[in-house]
Amino acid sequence: MIKAVIFDMDGTIIDTEKYYRVFWPKALAEFGYHMTDDQVLSIRSLGRPFAPQRFREWYGDDFDYYAVRDRRKELMAEYLKEVGIEKKKGAEEILEYLRSRGILTAVATATDLTRTEQYLDEVGLRQYFDKLISAVMVKEGKPSPDIYRYACEQLGLQPEECIAVEDAPNGILSAYRAGCKVIMVPDQTKPDEEIMQYLFACAESLEDIRQYID
Repeated sequence: MIKAVIFDMDGTIIDTEKYYRVFWPKALAEFGYHMTDDQVLSIRSLGRPFAPQRFREWYGDDFDYYAVRDRRKELMAEYLKEVGIEKKKGAEEILEYLRSRGILTAVATATDLTRTEQYLDEVGLRQYFDKLISAVMVKEGKPSPDIYRYACEQLGLQPEECIAVEDAPNGILSAYRAGCKVIMVPDQTKPDEEIMQYLFACAESLEDIRQYID
């Protein structure tokens, strides 16, 4: 029996993943580096220590990951202040439905807790979540299973009692390795053959995951 649903945030319940594809390359360009779209897609939800390692593999051991990341955050924050953040289609509806069924909900995100709370408040979804779990709370970020294991612990549940809803490969691997049932709601890319083997289901929209809970 499913007792909780744990959601990734960026690209899953808020429509922000597309902006990382814009502002990672812009930030890198300011430091004299070039980043391809495929590279950006490969780091979706990638946490520490994996993200710094990946960038050093691409750009050399002297690459200052944190300086570039901070600049990306600044650029993206400036833009989002102007345009605002939108929730993904069906987000409020599925959260209302889960609440009506007495199913617990949590967020498990690579984003820091301050911005997680800010983003969810901005789109009016904060009140729906029983727990907010950030990768900064665990030893390793996605695709390590740490964040999903910790989210399950905080909910007082076993991983097999939880569905994880993800949009990107690193998050899918994290949830699968933790033992959760993983539903992908594609955002920037569709699942490939490798990712399909880790999925309990692939849903077209957030509202469509209702059938897997029923």
